[in-house]
This record gives sequence, C-alpha cells and structure tokens, in this order.
Amino acid sequence: MMKQCDFLIQDTYVLKQYDCLEKHQDIAVTDGKITEVGGNLSQKYKAGQVLDGRNKLFMPGLVDSHMHTGQQLLKGLVLDAKPIIWTRVMLPFESTLTPEKMKLSAEVAALEMIKSGTAGFIDAGSYFMDAAAAVYEKSGLRGAISYSTMDEDGLPASIAMDAKDAVQHTDDLFDAFHGKGNLKVYYSLRALNSCSNELVLLAAERAKERGTMLQAHMNEYQGEIDGIVKREGMRPYAYLEKMQVLDSNFLGAHSLLLSEEEKQLISQHEIKICHCPFSNCGKAVPETPELLERDIVPGMGTDGAAHGGLSLWNEMKIFRSVMNIYHGVPNRNPKVMPAENIFRMVLEGGAAALNEKDSLGRVQEGYQADLISINLDQPHLTPSGNLLHTLFECVNANDVSDMFVNGKLIMKDREVLTMDEERILYDAKKYQESL
Repeated sequence: MMKQCDFLIQDTYVLKQYDCLEKHQDIAVTDGKITEVGGNLSQKYKAGQVLDGRNKLFMPGLVDSHMHTGQQLLKGLVLDAKPIIWTRVMLPFESTLTPEKMKLSAEVAALEMIKSGTAGFIDAGSYFMDAAAAVYEKSGLRGAISYSTMDEDGLPASIAMDAKDAVQHTDDLFDAFHGKGNLKVYYSLRALNSCSNELVLLAAERAKERGTMLQAHMNEYQGEIDGIVKREGMRPYAYLEKMQVLDSNFLGAHSLLLSEEEKQLISQHEIKICHCPFSNCGKAVPETPELLERDIVPGMGTDGAAHGGLSLWNEMKIFRSVMNIYHGVPNRNPKVMPAENIFRMVLEGGAAALNEKDSLGRVQEGYQADLISINLDQPHLTPSGNLLHTLFECVNANDVSDMFVNGKLIMKDREVLTMDEERILYDAKKYQESL
C-alpha cells in the first residue's frame, strides 16, 4: 500500500542538521511536516507534487533571530553615519512611519528574506505593526512580531506613550495576529534605558499571561549598560532578575558584553540570546566560544535591514572572520568557530528564538517542513571536497532556489509564489525616487 504525501523531493543532497550532510536522499512532506527522509521514497509514497532534487541541496530554512522591519527603508543611510545612529537616524525615522511606509517596508523585507533563504524571523518591533503583520501573513513566512514599547520622556510626539498604552498596543497586535498564518506575537522592551520599571513589569506579566515570549535589546554597547547601572545599581540581566522577569521565554538580542553573573543567569534560566555580526562589529565582540562551551547556543540575526541587508549568509561569513581574528588568532586556534557551530547557531539557535526548539532547524521526521534549496549547479560551488564547508564559505543569497514554510511551497526556482515581486519592486523604486 502506497502512502500519500503532499510533496516528494527526490534524489537530493540534504543537510539534515548542522553537522550532517547526506546525498541521494528523498524528502516526503505531509500536512506541513516532514514525513520521512531517506533513499528511494518514491517506492513508498504517492505524492501530490514531485520535485526534482538533483543538482540541489535541501536544508532547514534559515532563521533571522533579530531584524527590524521598520528600518527597511533606511537602507544605505546608516553606514558611516556618526554616532549615535539610534538617536540621530533610526529613532527620528521610525517616528515618521505611516501604515503605507510600513506596508512597503514589510513587502520588501519579506521578498529579501524569501529570496535569501530566511524562512523564519523575529522582528524587534516598530510602529504600525499591524500593516507589517498583514504582509507577513500573506507572504507565508514564519515570524514573531512585536510592537516597539518605550515610555521614556522626550520621545517624538508621534511615538510617545505611557506604560499602559505601550503594552496595550502589543495586546491589540496579539489579539489580531498571534497564531494567524505562521505568525506569533512577542511582547517587547525596546531598550531598557527607555523603559520604566512599570513598563518592564507590565510587559513581562502580559507575556506570561498569554504564554508568549518577551524580547529586549540587551548588553549591546557599554553606554547602555552604564545607563542601567547608574539607574538601578546593577547590570541589565541582574536588574531583570531582580524584577523577576527572566525565564526560558526571554530573548535577549545582542547580549555582547556579559559579566560572569549574567552568563550564569542566562544559563540558569535557559534564556535565548542572539548575535548580529555586521551590526555588532561597531560595538563589541561576544564571547561566543565560551557561551557554546556552557551549552548556550545563540541565534544569529541581521539587525537589518539598515545594517547591511537581510542576508544571513553574509552574517555567517562575517561572524567566522570576527571570531577568528578576535578569539582564534590570540589563542592560535584557527578552528575557534567551525562552520558547523555557526550553522548550529542559525538553525538551532534560531529555532529556540522562535520558541520552536525540537520542531524546527532539522530535516527530520516530525519536524516542521521549513526547507530551502541551494542550486549547486554553478561554477562557484563546484567542485567541492567538503560540501558542508563549501555551503558555508561560498553560498550567497542568490543561490537559494526554493523555499517551503510549514509545508507550503512559497518560492520555486527563485519565483516567489506568494507575493507580487514586480509590483513591490516598482513601488520601492518609486519611493526611492521620492527621497
């Protein structure tokens, strides 16, 4: 008796997990999940659609653990800008957002992520997020979205709010979009220096009530840490511990400058963290090799799109280089950050940031069918003596050919099936002309 499946990908290379690559594999997908991975599955399955996997490599979809939809239209305006770009460039821009700008931002961001192999993302929060959520729902991407929550004095009038208003915005977003399509809604603390104790407690309380995650920018640069120390008499993670905020549903973006006490808190509470290599290079270098030894697996984010775009392939290469020059060279260890560890961060660390540990990040029976393929039939990818290493060293965003999210094919042979790419690029060019 033949089994039924929705899709059968035949005779392909498969990166089953961060350190395991096999060839001549088939992948059966049914009801959004991976049914089976192995050889000659066409003898066992009758498929609704068959995809030829020859000259391709299938792997789990990448996860961007920290990005900013609201900054997509700032591309090109941040590089080499004088410090501090948050107060001089980004915050003023975000205060001028409109539903129309946010819709265009999300459309361009979704297209860029799909075409570069990012199947899942965590948005750090901005304004008019309902407009972005509607785009992301239609795109088919898996994502967690937030509303930007700050209640400090002196914010531009268009985004000024008190603690209750800030949390209410996220409540409304949660009610409208949590669980809709492939979307989740996280509560957020945009930056601890911009959040009162009341806002910290309210956001954490509501996240726990609704069974979702709370995220914040954490320990990104020294001035931020010094501000919390001055205000609270302790470092950021210690402050949140005092406020009884920390648990396994907390995501600390960046988490670069960590004290020993803070590392222990992250480990103790199984907190999720992530690094954003290109953006972080201007601030600090994280102690990632030590974190991995403690079984803390950070995710990886672009902090994009203003910071160098949304390609995680670029971020992975940058991260390897930074780790080697900062940690490897002084210790004469050229393998201080192997490719396998970096894939583990993007895949398993990203799955954890999406609160999907043990259901995303592997091509394995029972896992959700978030898959991408790489076109191997190209001069810069052949020949290869170690295909996993070539995948890391040589693949770029334009090599991504297909994408499945939750078992739905949303890009085939680089044609995006869920969005009108021609119209979106036309609108983006019209916006550029208006600058």
